[in-house]
Amino acid sequence: MQLQPYLEFNGQCEAAFKFYEQCLGGKIEALITHENMPTEMQVPAGWRAKIMHAAMHVGETVLMGSDRPEDDYKATTGFHLSLAFKDPAEAERIFHLLAEGGKIIMPIQQTFWSPKFGMLHDQFGVPWMVNTLQPA
Repeated sequence: MQLQPYLEFNGQCEAAFKFYEQCLGGKIEALITHENMPTEMQVPAGWRAKIMHAAMHVGETVLMGSDRPEDDYKATTGFHLSLAFKDPAEAERIFHLLAEGGKIIMPIQQTFWSPKFGMLHDQFGVPWMVNTLQPA
């Protein structure tokens, strides 16, 4: 079994996935728009170029997402995407990349459980935790 997070965006899915691909070194496998789909005419004309389904491999995980129409979109709450690193320098580097244009909730720092831990909401409103695993 795999747990595959599925994110919803307010028209920014493509930009978000390209940002995550760059920050996380992932590989986008799909960016499918509503255009030329059987349901195209059920979508407002201005929304047809928006993402119906996106998928990106990040390590062994698949991150998926789509755009939600404005009247159906709800901001993300009640969760964080959590990244775990062995190297504190890499954790700090990724933290700062994800934080660009976003909001830092807890600066990345040493904690009693981690050499480096921080929390942020990226520029798309997605909440992240960046954690470094303690050496064995």
